[in-house]
Amino acid sequence: MKLIIGLGNPGKTYEQTRHNIGFKVIDYLASKWNAPLTQTKFKGMYSIIHRPEGKVMLLKPLTYMNLSGESVGALMDYYDIDIENIVVIYDDLDLPTGQLRLRQKGSAGGHNGIKSLIQHLGTQQFNRIRIGISRPPAGMKVPDYVLSRFSDNETPEVAEAVKQSAEACELWLSKAYPEVMNNFNGS
Repeated sequence: MKLIIGLGNPGKTYEQTRHNIGFKVIDYLASKWNAPLTQTKFKGMYSIIHRPEGKVMLLKPLTYMNLSGESVGALMDYYDIDIENIVVIYDDLDLPTGQLRLRQKGSAGGHNGIKSLIQHLGTQQFNRIRIGISRPPAGMKVPDYVLSRFSDNETPEVAEAVKQSAEACELWLSKAYPEVMNNFNGS
């Protein structure tokens, strides 16, 4: 089984914020595959989809960003999912809004959700899709910025990034992750 994880914060307050772009990709895939996240267990919402490529799970941890690893680790243990069979989608301050960067390993880079995953999974070596949200304007604190909404000007770029991320996930179901990286890095 492959596991696609979108990071974010639960609740209406956070729905359209920059920090929830991982959730947006999961929602996009759930809608496209007609697979609503109806199961709630392991401190998350998820669905299991039977596709021609095999079983796929979509997961939105409901622990709040900083504790995402609690949900992911428990679910992976229960379903015995290997680390190479996961991909994590999250926001990145160091990339321009809407730009994707796919990697197979790396540090948390200051991202608390990734810090929690590394802590609970015991490794930095897992597939990831980083979606750029740019840096905050001068004088704005990072926590306020990541919990702010995208501007009307950014909305088309964000929608395209969500779509591209979903396409990368779909390609990963049948191709090795390095091939997916070659296809999507720089887009």
